[in-house]
Amino acid sequence: MKHTFALLQLFLVLLISRPGSHLFAQSDVITSPPPPAKTTGFSETICDTTIADPYRYMEDLADPDVQAWLRKQADFARQALSSIGKHGELIDKMEEFDRRKKEKIYNLVISESNRYFYLKQQPGDETGKLYFRDGFKGKEKLLFDPETYGTDSSSRYVVSRFAPSDDGRRIVIGVAADGSENTVLNIMDVETGEFFDETIDRCRFASPSWLADGSGFFYNRTGPAEQFSKQAQMDSRIYLHMIGTSPDADREIFSRELNPSLPMRAEDIPGLYYDKYSGYMYAFVHNVDRRMHVYYAPVEEYVNDRIAWKPLVRPSDNIHDIQVTRDELYLLSADNAPNFRVLKTSLRNPDITHAECVVPEPRDAVLSSFTLTDEALYYTLSRNGVQAEFYRMDPSSKTADRITLPFSAGTIRLSSRGFMFPEVWVVIGGWANDYKRFRYDPAGQRCIEETLSSSADYPEYGDLVVEELMVPSHDGVMVPLSLVYDRRLKRDGRNPVLFYGYGAYGKPVTPFFSPGFLLWTHYGGILAVAHVRGGGELGDSWHKAGMKTTKPNTWLDLISLAEYTIEKKYTSRGMLAVNSASAGGIFAGRAMTQRPDLFAAVIAQVGAMNPLRGEETPNGPVNAPEFGTVEDPAECRALIRMDPYLHIRQGVDYPATLVTAGINDPRVIAWQPAKFAARLQAATSSDRPVLLFTDYEAGHGIGNARSKQFESLADVLGFAFWQTGHPDFRLE
Repeated sequence: MKHTFALLQLFLVLLISRPGSHLFAQSDVITSPPPPAKTTGFSETICDTTIADPYRYMEDLADPDVQAWLRKQADFARQALSSIGKHGELIDKMEEFDRRKKEKIYNLVISESNRYFYLKQQPGDETGKLYFRDGFKGKEKLLFDPETYGTDSSSRYVVSRFAPSDDGRRIVIGVAADGSENTVLNIMDVETGEFFDETIDRCRFASPSWLADGSGFFYNRTGPAEQFSKQAQMDSRIYLHMIGTSPDADREIFSRELNPSLPMRAEDIPGLYYDKYSGYMYAFVHNVDRRMHVYYAPVEEYVNDRIAWKPLVRPSDNIHDIQVTRDELYLLSADNAPNFRVLKTSLRNPDITHAECVVPEPRDAVLSSFTLTDEALYYTLSRNGVQAEFYRMDPSSKTADRITLPFSAGTIRLSSRGFMFPEVWVVIGGWANDYKRFRYDPAGQRCIEETLSSSADYPEYGDLVVEELMVPSHDGVMVPLSLVYDRRLKRDGRNPVLFYGYGAYGKPVTPFFSPGFLLWTHYGGILAVAHVRGGGELGDSWHKAGMKTTKPNTWLDLISLAEYTIEKKYTSRGMLAVNSASAGGIFAGRAMTQRPDLFAAVIAQVGAMNPLRGEETPNGPVNAPEFGTVEDPAECRALIRMDPYLHIRQGVDYPATLVTAGINDPRVIAWQPAKFAARLQAATSSDRPVLLFTDYEAGHGIGNARSKQFESLADVLGFAFWQTGHPDFRLE
């Protein structure tokens, strides 16, 4: 297959900051803060616990009073953030970094005909434009510019996904506006650049999959419910669209209603992949559970009104990825192998219980990915989430050889065109190394650079030091910690430290190169990446040790790592900041509410700040396998324990806090951050700022325009430097 099948899966008082003080000078007041939000006496009893929820009314985002309060908060926050010293300089520096690259190319898809499709941004472009070329060295042609799309000039459109046919002559282009992820599919003839007169809306989930002859494609479509309705994501369905016909006539292929005998819940998200080489269609039942749930049927059955789906992989098999050949099924298994192993069984008559082990579970690393070509199996290992290795296994000898990479990699992204084709590529990078793409030549046993983006130099980061540490947590478990800083920095306890982490869904935070984020080190800070439990840095068991009832390990790990940096004189109290986003709102929010004395600043971007109420949001039910459900007493109590909003206490001296939300966010609804900020503003006894910025032109951050990305990152870095006492980042 072309790709792996891995789970698809995103203010009251302003003060001058100086060491030991957050007080405003009289001349520094820029405007009066907006009034606090009103409260109610609402409470309810959930799993034998009485919950006070004085801001429950905010869950009605259409309420004019709620809207007015959010607007005032956003205006005040924007003014404050933009008034931080060097905020504009940070943006200017990011712009200058951006101009160093003539072009940035990403989201590459290679068709079976070796036609390259990708998004490209040049300096000044707000979002990526879709290009194509024939082969790596082919002549590039512009295919689609989202800035010319639509008639609503007030909206900004982005290419949210694209899928070419096998021969590369047709392509489906998904377009979404203002971060909503509400994708409209457009179909283009690549040769002429003309669109077919047929579009399909409500296609947020999964990329389309083409029939072998390019005459049609399968796609997922949600129902017509309103965006913020609890039903918005329920019972999405797979349809088949035939080119040249009206989407109104598209036939339903796979869904809970059409296939009532299959165990599928309303919140599960179906997907379908058509593979002509193996001769099967693969139907997926997706949610955030990383264990795969797959059915399959012969490709010729797509014409039938009812397809006779057979089970291929069940969640109980604990399989996290699959690939196939004509006759064999390869599986990335965590069953009795928390560091993963690769198994092989018959595709026609699979027997996973007795499958052959092809790549055994490594003892001291995680088998992080694998892919097939026509001559070998390739796989990657990751050590503590920060050191990546690349291997080739000869199918005849069943021996594996480590491939020497051009430079030491913290992260490897592995891809091929599938078992029918010879090529395999790796994209490698690290904390201080920009990403480069290489094709491995097995005959010459060498990596040949095929980087599509132009290169750039960053002399600002020529003296970076990277320390990869293992630090004992609250229970003695050793947790990886990455520290990145300038080698001239002194370990004297006077350095601002910015912690970044996530800790959810089994997703590892592997080394990434971001010149903008590294500006934290350029201005004298230490970047600390916390590889806490709940992520996947140390395999499947690491994930399970930070989910549902074990979720406290996520924020307790962060607290232990923060205390370590103080103990070892990297920093001191009053100079620690923490930043995370989305599910990382639990990571940052609960560390703050449990140890408010430890941090100077907390920045939660589009964060899950009220997870107990998550199941009342459009994206909440599908997340129950990760966080739990209120329907299960033990999981309900776990949700209460992990909820940052519920753990805010009156009269506590809380850190300075920046909370952001996207009004179009389909993943974390805007009222979750809003409720948290409102309660914190009313509860804190400190004179530190609690800012709430709701962006009315964005969603979860996916597909944000270039200028909005720079502004958001400048907000994070500027706010953290301001509140950790950097003299150049006081309010102007």
